[in-house]
Amino acid sequence: MAAASAAGSLTLLPTTSSSSSSSNKAVVRTNLPCRFLRSPRGGLGFAASTASLDLHAVSASQSPLRSMSSSRRGVISAAKKSVGDLSPAELKGKKVFVRADLNVPLDDAQNITDDTRIRAAVPTIKHLIQNGAKVILSTHLGRPKGVTPKFSLTPLVPRLTELLGVQVVKADDCIGPEVEKLVAALPDGGVLLLENVRFYKEEEKNDPAFAEKLASLADLYVNDAFGTAHRAHASTEGVTKFLKPSVAGFLLQKELDYLDGAVSNPKRPFAAIVGGSKVSSKIGVIESLLEKCDILLLGGGMIFTFYKAQGLSVGSSLVEEDKLDLATTLLAKAKAKGVSLLLPTDVVIADKFAPDANSKTVPSTAIPDGWMGLDIGPDSVKTFNDALETTKTVIWNGPMGVFEFDKFAVGTEAVAKKLAELSGKGVTTIIGGGDSVAAVEKVGVADVMSHISTGGGASLELLEGKILPGVDALDEAVAVVV
Repeated sequence: MAAASAAGSLTLLPTTSSSSSSSNKAVVRTNLPCRFLRSPRGGLGFAASTASLDLHAVSASQSPLRSMSSSRRGVISAAKKSVGDLSPAELKGKKVFVRADLNVPLDDAQNITDDTRIRAAVPTIKHLIQNGAKVILSTHLGRPKGVTPKFSLTPLVPRLTELLGVQVVKADDCIGPEVEKLVAALPDGGVLLLENVRFYKEEEKNDPAFAEKLASLADLYVNDAFGTAHRAHASTEGVTKFLKPSVAGFLLQKELDYLDGAVSNPKRPFAAIVGGSKVSSKIGVIESLLEKCDILLLGGGMIFTFYKAQGLSVGSSLVEEDKLDLATTLLAKAKAKGVSLLLPTDVVIADKFAPDANSKTVPSTAIPDGWMGLDIGPDSVKTFNDALETTKTVIWNGPMGVFEFDKFAVGTEAVAKKLAELSGKGVTTIIGGGDSVAAVEKVGVADVMSHISTGGGASLELLEGKILPGVDALDEAVAVVV
């Protein structure tokens, strides 16, 4: 059914129907861009084709919203090496430089207020300890300008020691003679935490000489810092030029499995939920997901730019005037691709941007002057939930409203609860970083999601289909057809 022409109709339905076939195999000629995927060995891979290739591909179950030709694809996976691919003999007694993302929040008393990132790094470090490696742990903390005491890694040592079950030794620097002495004294299974690598400006400049000094401490490299994998820094990309093998850690592997593997080759129907305040910050994500998903649900402040592009009054709601044409283009693109794009049909509006603002629910076609939309309404929650009920894979990036204010957190919390319910039914649920993570943690359903990304900017860039320098620099394993 084509989109209704009335100005008040904000639900766009697909204009194409699926085609049927008695065969679940298709010969596909593909010329795919580079994407990261899992290999059968458990390593990280990317789908790559620099020339057109004839491949026999087994199709996924067909979505009623997708034609067979648009959903089937042939892929060659050239796996990235994982730390799990290395044998005990390759680790025993070896000095392993591990770049982790231990950028945890600290309070004024230097106490860790959320140890999620530390806990996420533990499996890789424990694996190395158990295999007799000497672990040289590197991370950044905050955004220091030179040596900044409040960004020292000293507060991390007790929690790391507790979680790893071994006494973590901390260096007062990340390069230099004193660090080299501590590395030389490390026993098999020992852990040395280097001081904040961003105390040196050369880190973010990816200075080759600095990268070589870091690399000189170790025999091989493991990158487990997904949160910084989108940055070409000395400790994430530069060191790989001097250390072989250079492989992925378990956390990095899992992030790519879900954020790229499950998104590029999803169980269908596949829904994407995108929220946030501005269209401009999610352009790449929306455009990329339109190539992959069957259903796209939009929420957050960005919806008012779409409303205004359709000629609706939006009161004093947030609008990006310079993105109105883009919004119109994205709506047309969704229709052309047969993607069911749903915008909220009602919104919760407020007379000011404040937690104690007066509020009411109105149709999205009837936002009065002087009022601003701060959440999606109950009818939209029901429509979104009904659409999600049909899915097999869901990815969520961005809140539905100003969820920091309890009065306007209902829509976001409803999405979190629905995804938790779907997880219990076997649906793959992926929380793509940022505020969506805070939302599921606030509701208390984080533990039941299939995957919660530890990355912010890295998650967005991967969802946009961009190459992450910290991943691209890692060693490749064997090429396999999948």
